[in-house]
Amino acid sequence: MRHTAILATAFATLVTTSSLTFAAELPGKGITVQPVQSTIAEETFQTLLVSRALEKLGYTVNKPSEVDYNVGYTSIASGDATFTAVNWQSLHDDMYAAAGGDKKFYREGVLVSGAAQGYLIDKKTADKYKITNIEQLKDPEIAKLFSRNGEGKAELTGCAPGWGCEAVLNHQNTAYGLEKTVHVNHGNYSAMMADTIARFKEGKPVLYYTWTPYWVSDVLKPGKDVVWLQVPFSSLPGVQKDIDTKLPNGANYGFPVSTMHIAANKEWAEKNPQAAKLFAIMKLPLADINAQNSMMHNGKSSEADINNHVDGWIKAHQAEFDGWVNEALAAK
Repeated sequence: MRHTAILATAFATLVTTSSLTFAAELPGKGITVQPVQSTIAEETFQTLLVSRALEKLGYTVNKPSEVDYNVGYTSIASGDATFTAVNWQSLHDDMYAAAGGDKKFYREGVLVSGAAQGYLIDKKTADKYKITNIEQLKDPEIAKLFSRNGEGKAELTGCAPGWGCEAVLNHQNTAYGLEKTVHVNHGNYSAMMADTIARFKEGKPVLYYTWTPYWVSDVLKPGKDVVWLQVPFSSLPGVQKDIDTKLPNGANYGFPVSTMHIAANKEWAEKNPQAAKLFAIMKLPLADINAQNSMMHNGKSSEADINNHVDGWIKAHQAEFDGWVNEALAAK
């Protein structure tokens, strides 16, 4: 019995010591990370997934700070924040470049691919008046269909001031000669879309901008409820000006198929190669973000709900998640 007790004590000591040694070896031990995202609550899901993986590397990760995109990029560039998991390419290219570009940011790998954005109208109006291209709104009679205040101008539900889409929508409204017939509304996007959806349910024509992944296309389903509008030619502002948005099939919806990336402070990433490796290899299916965003729209949007969604995703993809962590830990 005495020998058994001694062995048990020795084994317990070995396990405890090994655990402590392992914990001490985690690269993030003693380092605090600050994520940033915009005020769009639906961005929290992917931000927290990255945070969870960083925690497995030993980092202490703060709750994401919600800031305007411009502020987010300048905060990361200056080192006041560590990373964002919602760097859109090419939509955020101007803000990324203005904050220092590749000299200030570490951006390797693609977190989300196949993201789309553009203009949509309700299918009923599109079919009745054979509207397929936003250029048709130069016709005052077509524009009047989407007027809300009786002035005759079409009301386009745009996006929030400070978002990358704001500059694009304003630029294209001028480039396509729509200034006299189309008014682009900018404001609280969720509130504007709630109004747009209410109008659709009343059977009224709707004209709006949206993107995927996001819950809107789960409520107003493209092809069934609404249709995407094409544009007459490629035209984007700033550093995006040379991008051809025409697809291989000849269709042109005005925006390139986008990707989302993790963008981190470059100096921090160089000092934390395991975290940098993690940022480069994580991938998240667009359909999974859409599904989670839809749950939020359907009422499961509290902080606890979102954390449960993150935990559920990790559990359902445990082998993949553990693979990222292990590959990152092996990085030099």
